[in-house]
Amino acid sequence: MGQSHSVLNISRKDGAADAVLAAFLDQGHTHFSGVPCSLLKGLFRALETPDFPAAYLPAPREDSALGVASGLAVAGARPVVLMQNSGLGYSLNVLTSFNLIYDVHLPLVVSWRGHDGNDAVEHDVIGRELTRLLDVFELPWTVLDNQDPYESTAAFLKRYDAERRTSVLIVREGV
Repeated sequence: MGQSHSVLNISRKDGAADAVLAAFLDQGHTHFSGVPCSLLKGLFRALETPDFPAAYLPAPREDSALGVASGLAVAGARPVVLMQNSGLGYSLNVLTSFNLIYDVHLPLVVSWRGHDGNDAVEHDVIGRELTRLLDVFELPWTVLDNQDPYESTAAFLKRYDAERRTSVLIVREGV
């Protein structure tokens, strides 16, 4: 439990955002792209630091982040896409018309806005239906355990690497 990521020098007991990113880096992920969300602000804050050891490519829209990450994956990189759940809904066409049919699989980190009904009204429907939506599209998903974010992310990535399917790490609480 006290191990640290050699590049970030982050203890697995540090903040949840640092632990999540350390797990991705430990598994060889080289690029991150996405659209900021308040529930993911710790992740984006770390990604935007000048000394972050992987490339961060900000995107204006979620489908653009998927496009950039898909190109990187085809070129042999190990990218990660970050977005809020409304952005996932917006990106389903890209996922279904490219990623899923051409086997260009990516790990997605998706915030779960509206899961508890205590968010802005525009998040209510997708918040209520997120896991069912993922099941319909056969996208394996895992909810991040904020009590042990490093191990939770590492287990998610182990499953992702074994199955080689676009998979979703759901962030229910802010990191």
